[in-house]
Amino acid sequence: MDEALNLAQWATVLGTLVGSTLRVATPLILCALAGVLSERSGVVDIGLEGKMLMTAFVAASVGVLSGSAVLALSAAIVTGVALSMLHGYACVSHPGDQMVTGMALTMTASGFTIVVALAAFKTGGQTPPLPAGVRAEPWLAGVGQALEALPLVGPTLGRFLSLALFGHTLFVYGAFVLVAAVAWLLYRTRFGLRLRAAGENPAMVDAAGVSVLKLRYQALALNGVLAALAGSFLVLAQNPAFQPHMTAGRGFMALAALIFGKWHPRGALLACLLFGFMDAVAIRLQGAQLPAALGGGAVPVQAIQALPYVLTVVLLAGFIGHAVAPRALGTPYVKERH
Repeated sequence: MDEALNLAQWATVLGTLVGSTLRVATPLILCALAGVLSERSGVVDIGLEGKMLMTAFVAASVGVLSGSAVLALSAAIVTGVALSMLHGYACVSHPGDQMVTGMALTMTASGFTIVVALAAFKTGGQTPPLPAGVRAEPWLAGVGQALEALPLVGPTLGRFLSLALFGHTLFVYGAFVLVAAVAWLLYRTRFGLRLRAAGENPAMVDAAGVSVLKLRYQALALNGVLAALAGSFLVLAQNPAFQPHMTAGRGFMALAALIFGKWHPRGALLACLLFGFMDAVAIRLQGAQLPAALGGGAVPVQAIQALPYVLTVVLLAGFIGHAVAPRALGTPYVKERH
C-alpha cells in the first residue's frame, strides 16, 4: 500500500511538472517559430518581446471591451502583422538597422501599453480581468479523468498522463502542431526553399526572378501572426488580465532558443522545452529549504526566479559561437541597378 501511495505521489509530482513545462513553454515556442521564419528570410527580429507585449495588451483590451474571444484574438493578430510590416518597411523596403528597429519596437510597446492602460482603464497600467467567456477553455480534460479511473494503472500512469498531457488549452496543443507545420513549410515546399535562399543568398533568388522583398514581407507577416498567438496566450490562457511588462523577457528567451536550435523549428522546440522545464522547476522550488550543510533556511526567491534567465545566458555564451546563422541575416538587400 505504501509503495502504491509513493508511486501515485510521484505520478502526481512528475505529471504536474511536465504539464507546467508544456504550458510555460508554449509562448516561447510560438515566439521562437516567429523568429525562425523571419530570420530564415534574412531579417533579424529582436522586437519579438515588443510584439508579444503589444498583442497581449490588445487581446486583453478588446476582450474586456467586447467580451469576444474571436475579436480579441483577431485584433491581436492584426496588431502583430502591422508591427511586422512596420519593421519590414524600415528594414526591408529601406536599409534600416534591424537591431535598432527591433529594440525601438520593444521599447515603444513597453511604454505605450502602460500609458494607454492607465488612460483607458485607470487600474495602474493593468486591464480589468477578462470575462470567463473570453478565456481559453481546457481541452480533453475528460480523457484525463477517464485515464485516472482505469483499474490498476489509473492512480499512477493514468494520473501522470492526465496531469501531463490533458486539460491544456488549444494554444498548447496548437503550438506543437505549428512546429510541424513550420518545419514542413520551410523544408518541404517551394516557398520554404525560396525563403531559406533569401536568407542565404538573396542575389541568387533575385537572379532567378523571385522578389526577395516579397519573400521577406511574407515571412514577416507569418512572424506577426505567430508572435500575436504568443502574446494572446499570456492573457487568454495564462493570466486573467494584462499586466505591465508581463512578457518578462520571453521574447529574448525565444531568440536564445532559436539560436540554440540552429534556426530549425525542432531545435527551437527542444530549447523552449528546456527553458520551460527550468521555469517549472523554479516555480516548484519556491519555499524549498537549503540543506543543513549549507546553513539551512529557505532558498532565496530571487535565485530561484533567476534560473531560466541564467540558463539563457549560459546557452548563448556556450553556443552562439557554434551556431551558424543564415549568411544574409541582418543584411538589407539592395537590388543592383544596371
